[in-house]
Formats: sequence, structure tokens, C-alpha cells
Amino acid sequence: MNELESYISQFTDKLIEVAVFDLQTQREIFINADEPLHPASTMKVPVMLEVFRQAQAGNFSLQDQIPIINTFTSIADGSSFSLDIVDDAETSLYTRIGENETIYELTRLMIVRSSNLATNMLIEKVGAKQVNSFLQNLGIQGVTVMRGVEDNVAFRLGLNNSASARGLTHMMSLIAEKRVVSAQASQQMIDIMLGQEFNESIPALLPKYAKVAHKTGWTGSFYHDTGIVFPSKNRKPYAITILTRGFPADDEDQAHTCMAQISKIVYKEFQ
Repeated sequence: MNELESYISQFTDKLIEVAVFDLQTQREIFINADEPLHPASTMKVPVMLEVFRQAQAGNFSLQDQIPIINTFTSIADGSSFSLDIVDDAETSLYTRIGENETIYELTRLMIVRSSNLATNMLIEKVGAKQVNSFLQNLGIQGVTVMRGVEDNVAFRLGLNNSASARGLTHMMSLIAEKRVVSAQASQQMIDIMLGQEFNESIPALLPKYAKVAHKTGWTGSFYHDTGIVFPSKNRKPYAITILTRGFPADDEDQAHTCMAQISKIVYKEFQ
């Protein structure tokens, strides 16, 4: 992958992590893949995994409805906090406080529109400790979920989520192999991620016929994308994660362009 390494080498003042696992050939690519970073919204995928696990265990049905709330409990001291609509990519739930929504629809909004409100509601439902425990049971290293979104008291105490490119790609490869919860549940999670509405990175420069089930995440100087690429019907998919740190927060196009180019280079190798 000289082309990939050469492309990444030009970003001397940035950290760029890449991890790829090809289900067709078992080939792996790891570049700076193990440094733990702030995962931004990529941590919402582990929450989805635990939602499906608990549904499979009979704790609830995905079609059960729960109240839409905006009051949450800090893991640091038990204090209450709420989310601000201006910091959320998905805003429709804020106009529906007090109404009910299905667990499935909240999970979908958490992934395809990156709803922070849905994320915190689901973490209150399934438990952050349980999310993290399931990751460990799956053997996924380098991904830790400790809390929901905007728990500022916990943030100031250093109680934060983290992820590495290697860990997230391992997670995505298990989903692609239909080994998370069940084959049916894994396919449902893939179908949700195929509906992703933010497609500026991994899918942006790929052919239209290549399907991508993925989850983006960005905050401050962190821009990420992790997912499963289906190059064609006649080929198994590959899992890919691109994590970045250091791109300016006021010019996100730079980060998206970089990740899209990396994705394109990888695709040429695996198509």
C-alpha cells in the first residue's frame, strides 16, 4: 500500500489512523491503528450492538415505545444534565419531549442522523457498563464506552469514551461476518447503517454501486468514519475505519476530503 502510505505521509501535522480487514482475502492494513482517540459519534455503534443484544435476550422488543426525555444522569456524581438542540445533528426529537418512540426508531436516528438525544435515551435504557461489557465479550479491544453525550462533569474528570481504528474495524468485521448477537440482528444493524445520511467520507468517491454501511463522527479536531464496504454482489465486503485528529474544526471539508481519498485508494486495492 505504498500509495496509501504516501498519501497519508503528506499530513505531517495530523494523526491519521487506518485499519482495514478484507473478508474476501483476510488481508489486513494497519497504519497508526492503535492510538486511542476521542471516538466522537462512532461510539454510537457499540450502543446499537447492546440494544440488539438486550432485545435478543428478551429484555424488551425493538418495537417497544419509551418516552422521549431530555434529562440524564452524569456518571460522575449523579447530577442531572440536558442536551442542547444546537449541538445535535438531529433535531426532530426535541420537539417531541414527553411523547413516545420505538426503541428501533431511536436506534435508527442515533445511527443515520447521529441523534445525541436518542443516544443518551438508549444508554439510559441499556446501560453504559453493559455496552462496554458486550464489547469485551466480543473480544473487541481498544474501544471503550463509559458514558453518553455531553456529560460534561464526567468529561472534566477524564471519564471519557475512546476508540482505536483497529478496534472499530474489528467491531465492523464481526458485524459483516454476521457474528454479533445473531445473523438476523447483524443484518438489521447493517441495514440501519446503509441508511447513513452523512456520506462525505468513506462513500464519497466510491462508485455508486458500492454500498457502504457506516457511522461517522466528528467533534472539535476529530473527524472519523467507520464502516463496511460492499464493492459488488459477487465479492465479500471489507471493514474499514479512518480516524483523524488535527484537522481544523472550522474547515471540515479538509478532513472529509482526506478520508474520502484514503477510502478510494483502499477500494482500488480491494475491488
